[in-house]
Amino acid sequence: MIAKIGRSSNLYGALAYDNQKVEDGNGEILHLNKMIETANGQYSVIKLMQSFESHIAANRNTEKHTLHISLNPDPQDKVDDETFSKIANEYMNEMGYGNQPYAVFKHTDIDRTHIHIVSVCVDEEGRKISDRFEKRKSMEICRDLEKKYHLKSATEKETQTNAQIFRKVDYASGDVKRQIANVIRNVQKYYHFKTLGEYNALLSLFNINVEKIEGELHGKLQRGLVYSALDGDGNRVGHPFKSSLFGKNTGLSAMDLYFLKCCQSLTNTNIIAAKKALQETVDQVLNSSKNEEDFIKKLVSNGINTVVRRNDLGRIYGITFIDHHSKTVWNGSGLGKEYAANAFQERWKESKDAAKDKSTNRKLKPVESGNREKSSVTEIHPLFDFLQNNNERNDAEEVIQGLGGLLNFSDSEDSQEHDFARRMKVKRKKRH
Repeated sequence: MIAKIGRSSNLYGALAYDNQKVEDGNGEILHLNKMIETANGQYSVIKLMQSFESHIAANRNTEKHTLHISLNPDPQDKVDDETFSKIANEYMNEMGYGNQPYAVFKHTDIDRTHIHIVSVCVDEEGRKISDRFEKRKSMEICRDLEKKYHLKSATEKETQTNAQIFRKVDYASGDVKRQIANVIRNVQKYYHFKTLGEYNALLSLFNINVEKIEGELHGKLQRGLVYSALDGDGNRVGHPFKSSLFGKNTGLSAMDLYFLKCCQSLTNTNIIAAKKALQETVDQVLNSSKNEEDFIKKLVSNGINTVVRRNDLGRIYGITFIDHHSKTVWNGSGLGKEYAANAFQERWKESKDAAKDKSTNRKLKPVESGNREKSSVTEIHPLFDFLQNNNERNDAEEVIQGLGGLLNFSDSEDSQEHDFARRMKVKRKKRH
């Protein structure tokens, strides 16, 4: 069973979406908890909202007060209404919302019968209910409910989904736009990065490049992002795609906001711990490596990718570390001056010069071929291997949730919900 948690300031919209399913014959209200009931069992959106008004009025400072949660069993699971109600109640109790008013709706408009729960995260005293480590807690509750009610585990399904989403772009296989969309629409949920350079380094692992463009259109300055596919050598292939083709969360404004939030999270204890662990690993590997290729290969075995950027003369001008354990991305200078590009340029230049001198000396006397050094090939860490391990996944979720939920964008709602919200927005504009 998979749980999706959406937060917004639009209580009316959430209730209207679910109640519309009921009116269309594609859903029903299964259960009401601490809600005002009607004599005939029929409910309008306004009537449902009355149960939440006192809670919202008690705390005007919490902007995203509305919770819209969907619980989705596997399509092969046959869950009756009574069990659905029990699952909803136990889930809300464990999440800390058991004493809140909430409505449980069953949706039957698609082949996967599922339930939606609408509530608020402000209690009757006006206190906001903590959402700390919410996603991790939700996953653990779902695993327990799966065992209790003999439902199919979503762990294996989630791993398969990640493997399909986070796959390198293969330009030759076609449908490049869809391949790029699969990555960039989801990567923000898992990884923490603070600059466009760090974002680009991460995307390069998937054979994707992102670039900021600026120009004038009808006398106005236009700024945006374009995404391109890369071949195996890192060269752009095909035509670029505007970010607007992939949704607003992939555009420049959304990414600038995301970078800012990630920068603000640098004082978070989980991020500090992740940074320190990465520094220690880089130090250990650097001290035991013969050269750049050996260094990169050893970091890969530790779950860390290294992206090195060079100019036309071969000089290093940038280095980025991607730690798949903590799901964090760091420019070398962000770790400290001893990890900046110049430090590695000088260190590896010295090792190359020493290797050249050694090679020159070898020319003066024959050496057995078995003693010659072999150049190692740079590897890419198998993406999301760590998500396949429950302990590693929980560690990653803890880092992500430690950011205060900033990685959870609005994709927690399904596409139908987005369409419904868009139609309501259009209607409001027409009325005005």
